[in-house]
Amino acid sequence: MTDHGHSHSEIKARIGAPPGRGVLRDLVYGGIDGSVTTFAIVAGVAGAGLSPFVIVALGLANVLADGFSMAAGNYSGTKAERDNIARIRATEERHIDQFPEGERREVREILAQKGLSGNVLDEATQAITENRESWINLMLEGEYGLSAVDPNPIRAATATFVAFLLAGLVPLLPFLLGLEQAFVVSVWLTMLVFFLIGALKSRWSLAPWWRSATETLLIGGSAAAIAYGVGSLFHP
Repeated sequence: MTDHGHSHSEIKARIGAPPGRGVLRDLVYGGIDGSVTTFAIVAGVAGAGLSPFVIVALGLANVLADGFSMAAGNYSGTKAERDNIARIRATEERHIDQFPEGERREVREILAQKGLSGNVLDEATQAITENRESWINLMLEGEYGLSAVDPNPIRAATATFVAFLLAGLVPLLPFLLGLEQAFVVSVWLTMLVFFLIGALKSRWSLAPWWRSATETLLIGGSAAAIAYGVGSLFHP
């Protein structure tokens, strides 16, 4: 997934338009939470011995309401993150205007910590501080540890909601289809979703697929077991 070309044109295009963090975190977060929360309702209601109609009604309400709530929360959080970056950018712009020599010293220190020294350090500092946008971007990265690529709240919220909706509907499918032993089928389908999410997640990590899948399966399965156990306490 990280392989890329190294021709001059490929490097220029890739470095000139970095993709940012993407939506991987939002998809995994939404998918796991959608499966866990919906199945928690299914398991809790089934453990209490209530009818499939109640399971479907509560499950659908959860998928739509909780999915939207998560998307809205992710939107607000991502927007707050973007607003904070904009605030810091504005602060740096003001500092460059008011304290240019101090800001140049900061650029020099950042570059020195990256291994530059001597004439090379002097020339690099001069070159960067001659370009205001490059100057500010370097300060965002070097002084605050922030990316110059702003996060996208709409994209983050949409990814979260779609992943939550798709994964959250899986535990309800056996009940919507009126299958025999619907709860047993729901358990297996939900465990399969946990496993697949973990396996897919491994494509963006160094962990082997089976370890990532097993980890996600254990996390989701533990939440499901807790929900079923609590529901069983209220079984008539």
